[in-house]
Amino acid sequence: MSTKVLSVGGSIVAPEYPDTDFVKRFVEMAKAYLSAHTGDRLILVVGGGGPARIYQKAFREVTATAENAGTDAADWIGIMATRLNAQFVKACFGDLCKEPVVTDPTAELTFTGSVLVAAGWKPGFSTDNDAVLLAERFDADTVVNLSNIEKVYTDDPRKNPDAKPLDEISWADFRKMVGDEWVPGKNCPFDPIASKKAQEMGLVVVCAGGKNIANTQAILEGKSYTGTTIK
Repeated sequence: MSTKVLSVGGSIVAPEYPDTDFVKRFVEMAKAYLSAHTGDRLILVVGGGGPARIYQKAFREVTATAENAGTDAADWIGIMATRLNAQFVKACFGDLCKEPVVTDPTAELTFTGSVLVAAGWKPGFSTDNDAVLLAERFDADTVVNLSNIEKVYTDDPRKNPDAKPLDEISWADFRKMVGDEWVPGKNCPFDPIASKKAQEMGLVVVCAGGKNIANTQAILEGKSYTGTTIK
């Protein structure tokens, strides 16, 4: 029996509204995988995506003052968006997911089904960090980070045309790229705080494009895949 953790970016679950076609195909793939690998379990940590950005933007437009600077208000709005998306994904798995959506990865948890779905925890911690903590809690050795980018690049390819995609990178080199500070909404392949913890644990993280469901299945099955392995 093995437990695999997938950090499923909100940008692919709900880029603006829920992507029902993607979620349907993803759930079908996960069910087929679990059926073919008796005893295996999947932990899915779901991000905030479009709803988080839309409501955070609305909050900033309404307040438009400095009085909320330095508060956790916008972060809590993003966290609530992850919980809405996670509840949606959990419901789509039906009886395979028996426990409520996990909102605190450090709490006493039970995992009696085949799928466990988690969401954002609290300000100062991203869903990437939640995925790493759940991997530690349930003895998973790999986290699959699914987003809207296929690979980690040497630099931001939108700003640097010379940026090169990477098939593999060490934690030491990756952490030099992303730094040590987490900022809500920061655009990086894997959260710096989560990266530090993952390196300490000896965890492998695979960053891949989440829309390619056949590729995600290949990762789960240990086959050749497109993505970047950080270890």
